[in-house]
Amino acid sequence: MNMVKVIKKEWFLVGMVLAIVLAALFPNVGKSHGVLHLDIVTELGIALIFFLHGVGLSPSAIKKGVRNWRLHILVQCMTFVAYPILWLLFGHGLLAIFPAALAFGFSYLFALPSTISSSVAMTSVAKGNIPGAIFNASLSSVLGVFITPFFVQIFMGAESGHVPVVSTIIAIAKMLLLPMIIGQLVRPFLITFMERHKSVVNKVDKVVILLIVFNAFSNSVIQHIWSDFSIVTLAISIVICVVVLLCIATLIPWISRKLKFNTEDEISALFCGTKKSLAAGVPMAKVIFGTNPQLGMILLPIMLYHPIQIFYCAVLANKYAARKMPNENALNTTD
Repeated sequence: MNMVKVIKKEWFLVGMVLAIVLAALFPNVGKSHGVLHLDIVTELGIALIFFLHGVGLSPSAIKKGVRNWRLHILVQCMTFVAYPILWLLFGHGLLAIFPAALAFGFSYLFALPSTISSSVAMTSVAKGNIPGAIFNASLSSVLGVFITPFFVQIFMGAESGHVPVVSTIIAIAKMLLLPMIIGQLVRPFLITFMERHKSVVNKVDKVVILLIVFNAFSNSVIQHIWSDFSIVTLAISIVICVVVLLCIATLIPWISRKLKFNTEDEISALFCGTKKSLAAGVPMAKVIFGTNPQLGMILLPIMLYHPIQIFYCAVLANKYAARKMPNENALNTTD
């Protein structure tokens, strides 16, 4: 019974493992242009995800966080400066020990924007600056549409297939940004319905991601990408993800205290600045790399980093939540 409870609670992580196993056993079912036509299904699912994000974003909560410019600069610099610097410092070393596609998967991880849902959720649990988290996580997602393709071209070069940056940005904007804008426009008409069915709506993005993972790994199995991949390589990849997360999660509170942030802003900076978005990363990878058979290996670092960041940040959130609050009513809240 305890195992059943764990599976129900962590069904998404279990589903990712299951999607990879099914891709290994039945790659012809999940491949692009296969019987399930997952290449088409996932594109429609991606549009739905960001439409729902647009409906769910609270304009009033975002407005409350706009003026805190020091917090915004710190979060965006950690997301789009600190992480990419890690590739500039250690990229040659990663290329020396890993297959090229996996090594460049780390450069793709470092170039991704922050998450929205989990950043805000962790900030809420930790009793931090929620409007600040909403604003920065949303801003990061929008900036990522433009910044991530540029970083991919700069870091990966020929391995990325000489990404046509402008057309890629337009394609990503159509896939991610346009549905989000439409969602904002129809928010007054749908927000009540979404709130009423929140438990179902919150699972849509995860289901679509599982289908994308199944599709990506099926394609890579068909092309025999994993034939030379070892357990040792996987273990080293996990260790690297843990070390990177710990370094960034240590650096952000240190900088926050040097800048004399209050605890609520420190929490917001920590949970927005450490995260990398699987929800945005997988769809963007489909646009940037297309049907590249190595897509599964390129996505592996973000797939490893995602559950690690969720677990570690949940521990930190509970730790912050246990602190003594001088004025419980002074905390920011969403509408």
